[in-house]
Amino acid sequence: MTLESLAKMGQEYGHSSLAALDADRLKAMRNASLRACFNRIEDTPFRIEPVARIIGREYINDAAARTPNATWYALETLQGGLIWIACGSDHPVDYSKLVPSALRKVRMLLVLGPDEQLRNAFKDAVHNIQSCSSLSEALHLAYLYDAQDVSVLFSPATDDGIPSRVWGERFRHEVNEL
Repeated sequence: MTLESLAKMGQEYGHSSLAALDADRLKAMRNASLRACFNRIEDTPFRIEPVARIIGREYINDAAARTPNATWYALETLQGGLIWIACGSDHPVDYSKLVPSALRKVRMLLVLGPDEQLRNAFKDAVHNIQSCSSLSEALHLAYLYDAQDVSVLFSPATDDGIPSRVWGERFRHEVNEL
């Protein structure tokens, strides 16, 4: 990861990313007492968090992914096909790094909010792109999607002004209502 890409992530995300790297390195230390201290560091909430398995389909909460880089990590980490729920944006966002991953893995893209940028970025990579007026509607469409071996990933890929904690808790609630 370059300094430029960290800068694009914003100060809050850059610091948490660097802290996570430091925590991982410190957890690997040989000194048992130091290792025990750093093993208590909690993982980032709402970061590639499995929420439920419903009729064989995994629902994954990645509400903390507020940048394309963070969403790229989720797309690359998860195995199999995906139904991706993303948040649209009115401000310019460069989604180009996500296109190769989407081409390989994303079967359906469900967009919350303004959808023009996401439609333009993924029109050649994802053949099924739909706008949704709510997270509940997106999850209902994902639930009805007729395909085997796909997981549902909520990964906003942009900072839409709604805190990740709010999105994350809303996703958990809506999945549990299915």
